Amino acid sequence: MSKHPQDKIDFDFDRQHIWHPYTSMTQALPVFGVSSAKGCELTLEDGRTLIDGTSSWWACVHGYGQEQILAAMQAQLSRLSHVMFGGITHQPAVELSKKLIAMTCEPLTKVFLCDSGSIAVEVALKMALQYWQGRGQPAKQRILTVKHGYHGDTFAAMSVCDPEGGMHAMFGQAVTQQLFAPAPQTPFGEPLRSDDLHAMRALMAEQHHSIAAVILEPVLQGAGGMRCYAPEYLVELRALCDEFDILLVLDEIATGFGRTGKLFAYEHAGIAPDLLCLGKALTGGYISLAATLCSDEVAAGISDSPAGVFMHGPTFMGNPLACAAACASLELINTNRWQAQVSRIEAQLKAELAEAADYPAVKQVRVLGAMGVLEMHQAVNTARLQQQFVDLGVWIRPFANLIYIMPPYVIDEAQLSRLTAAMKHVAQALTANAGQGTEQSTEQGAGFISHG
Repeated sequence: MSKHPQDKIDFDFDRQHIWHPYTSMTQALPVFGVSSAKGCELTLEDGRTLIDGTSSWWACVHGYGQEQILAAMQAQLSRLSHVMFGGITHQPAVELSKKLIAMTCEPLTKVFLCDSGSIAVEVALKMALQYWQGRGQPAKQRILTVKHGYHGDTFAAMSVCDPEGGMHAMFGQAVTQQLFAPAPQTPFGEPLRSDDLHAMRALMAEQHHSIAAVILEPVLQGAGGMRCYAPEYLVELRALCDEFDILLVLDEIATGFGRTGKLFAYEHAGIAPDLLCLGKALTGGYISLAATLCSDEVAAGISDSPAGVFMHGPTFMGNPLACAAACASLELINTNRWQAQVSRIEAQLKAELAEAADYPAVKQVRVLGAMGVLEMHQAVNTARLQQQFVDLGVWIRPFANLIYIMPPYVIDEAQLSRLTAAMKHVAQALTANAGQGTEQSTEQGAGFISHG
């Protein structure tokens, strides 16, 4: 139980007044009160502990209560928690930018520090449009992407999310109409299918004069279905962008910093983007921060545009407290043997989830790096399954027809086995309902994972 009466959560007030992600204020999903967290465990207000299988939406890769990150934040808090970035700079921002440039591929030399993943995408798309203004091609204003993508909830980001599973229909003409090619079809680990980019090439050939950039999630599409595709797709896409004079934007907000088994997912393909969006694990999940990186060429084009400057500047841009947390998180990435951690998680997930492929309710089992997915034949009841997982002592939040985990890299073997055992237990229980249509998602926006 909570030790301090003032810490007791007023669930009635929460239900009546506080929005939660993708939920209704009149038919709210149940919420569970968390009082503290340590390592890979969340402690509920009633004293129960849950093994976290989501890394708090893929962000807390080092677990909770990580002393090095907390110490960096406490030291920075006592010196300078926030200062405007306009006309001012500070050491945490400089140090973080140096680290990001050193960690990413060679063409990326300019860093824009912003508030959240969705804003990092907004920044990248605005950069692409301003770049072409500076290069004397202002007609290049459209963005090309692939179906089943997810890039955030702000308006430009929404416009490049999946046109059917995203929010285009409900916001109508307020969402800019972009161009969509079919999603990559070649599974990860298989040779690229010869026709996988035919539609992409056709769109570029027909409309490259109006296309400013292509944006997509490399290798792993997240909220669009946890789809893993062949890295060779990116190799061919990079070549097409070069051929048709189109910028390539990679959204690594969810995949960056080791999640797929490479430090950045684009490394699976050995390519370099023109712009790169980062977030989530950037600070280890301790405070919101994101970044958009671009090449010298892109920066020069923006500077040559009629505005002469890049037209974006959030109030909390380059926040020193967040930058200090990010510097500590990246130090842990560099020293914590993340490759061995992720490799161990991947091997255990493959071994322990394999049998679920034979369950009648399970359509497919997918594992890539520190990510494991049971794709069901039909949508699941989010609220019901969430309660079942809590009863089993784990925090797993399914969406649409997916039961998935993205655990912290520091998870131990026994904790990970608890997560996979819970996934299999719930999937087996669903088997009795397979094909009867009794399991439906009740969560609005169940196909989304926040880029905030």
